[in-house]
Amino acid sequence: MSEDRIQLLKEWITSDPSDPFLHYALALEIKKKGQLREYVQHLEKLISSFPSYLPAYYQLGQAYEENLNQTRALQVYKNGHLLARKQNDHKTAGEINEAITRLEEE
Repeated sequence: MSEDRIQLLKEWITSDPSDPFLHYALALEIKKKGQLREYVQHLEKLISSFPSYLPAYYQLGQAYEENLNQTRALQVYKNGHLLARKQNDHKTAGEINEAITRLEEE
């Protein structure tokens, strides 16, 4: 089933490559398949192409944490926290700040 969703999302992206949610949804489907390297690559590309797409920062930070790359996770979280503050998204800023605090205490 996941393979069908991945194919469908790729088709939709081909039709509308400017929709960041489609790229985000594709990354999440890839994660479900356990393809973490490809998942991280998709999130990195998403942030590069759509730097204001806030949900990708938390997901990417978590992925780096899971892969024990605390330095990169912290960098991504800090970028996401700055963006969340610029967008006045206090809830997301708080969630990301908790992740930053947790990493800095380790």
